[in-house]
Amino acid sequence: MAMSPPVDPNPTLGIGLKCISVVVFVAMQTLIKSVGEDVPPGEVVFFRSFFALIPVVIYLAWLGDLRRSLVTDDLPGHMLRGLVGVTSMILSFYSLARLPYPEWISISYAAPLLTVVFAAIFLKEVVRAYRWTAVAIGLVGVCVVTAPNLSLFSAGGIGGAEALGALGALGAACFAAVAMIQIRRLVKKEKTATIVVYFSLTSSLLALLSAPFGWVVPAPREAAALVVAGLFGGVGQLLLTASYRYADTSTIAPFEYTSLILAIAIGVFLFGDPLAWTTVLGAAIVVSAGIFIIWREHRLGIERRKARRVSPPGGS
Repeated sequence: MAMSPPVDPNPTLGIGLKCISVVVFVAMQTLIKSVGEDVPPGEVVFFRSFFALIPVVIYLAWLGDLRRSLVTDDLPGHMLRGLVGVTSMILSFYSLARLPYPEWISISYAAPLLTVVFAAIFLKEVVRAYRWTAVAIGLVGVCVVTAPNLSLFSAGGIGGAEALGALGALGAACFAAVAMIQIRRLVKKEKTATIVVYFSLTSSLLALLSAPFGWVVPAPREAAALVVAGLFGGVGQLLLTASYRYADTSTIAPFEYTSLILAIAIGVFLFGDPLAWTTVLGAAIVVSAGIFIIWREHRLGIERRKARRVSPPGGS
């Protein structure tokens, strides 16, 4: 079952929806960063996951797919995806509160690069030299961004707040990549709606387990920011899913990097974050590597389609 009827390709609409989803996700991250370190990361994850269910449930109910979205043949697989995803979000929100926004989002771009590595290891996908080279270059860019914070000669040493933030962001990227591998496994037999709903449910429940470790009663402003961040998370997920219905992944994916421009502007002008030259250089390297991988996959897709058209019947 699809979430909605098939639609005709419309790359312009797909790109537009993708760009809007990027803005919504950046707004979500900005709200979470505005809360700072006052609210524990596990509590932030609960708000992000639970309130994201509201727009998703409303949308599925409008489509008439809500009840069917709860039907699954792989509940353990959804629980595993939720556990990995919650771990990634906790580390991500922990690091977001301690790093300049542009630096945080630059490190987060390591996730799709690491997904290539993990796909080769766990899914046995064939990764050729071009992609391995791009991944290696991209990870060098991540090192350029993180190195100043991890240096023993930095102001806070390896135990400083920004150093711990950088380590948290790297850990979040690793777990996010593992989550993508699990999603690839799930999509082979589970509906998109089912994956989205079960992730929000399991992550909400798992986040509740962190309550004994020091949840706080947020101030009204903080509570409002977290609720709106959760709602934005659900809306962003719906927009992102819709964008891939109208255009190919290779067409849409590069526009993810527009979030870096927004992050730099918000970090500098809203939060007063310093913009280090290492962040700019490292981000440029990571983005270039990511775009090269997307371009390469697009070219390979074209070549495969041409090969299928010229292959004689029977594949001989």
